[in-house]
Amino acid sequence: MILLLDTSTAICRLTFIDGGLYWHNEWQADRDLAKGLLGYLDEKLKDNGKKWTDVMALGVFEGPGSFTGLRIGIAVMNTIAYAQNIPIVGGRGENWQDDIIAKLHTGADEKIVLPFYGSEANITIPKK
Repeated sequence: MILLLDTSTAICRLTFIDGGLYWHNEWQADRDLAKGLLGYLDEKLKDNGKKWTDVMALGVFEGPGSFTGLRIGIAVMNTIAYAQNIPIVGGRGENWQDDIIAKLHTGADEKIVLPFYGSEANITIPKK
């Protein structure tokens, strides 16, 4: 099974691909993403009768999007890939999921995915 994740907006989008079957899930994470992402992933696996050992590969949306959302989602996925010793690849654009599936079918493993923000960071100047 392949797990795909997009945390670029306040809505966390999760897709499981198992053979020809696709399960799509959405979660209005807002400011609870860091606190709730792992629990959400675990819950959705169980809802579909799956365990972490059933996940054979990961795909993650690289961006552009929310700085914090991308950072959290990609860090979690990189950690899972490392801990489970499974491939991880990233993708961008409208067809990011299709691109990831194609990469994985060629045996790609980026080992670590980095976020793509689309522009320089907008850092506010401290007031003091």
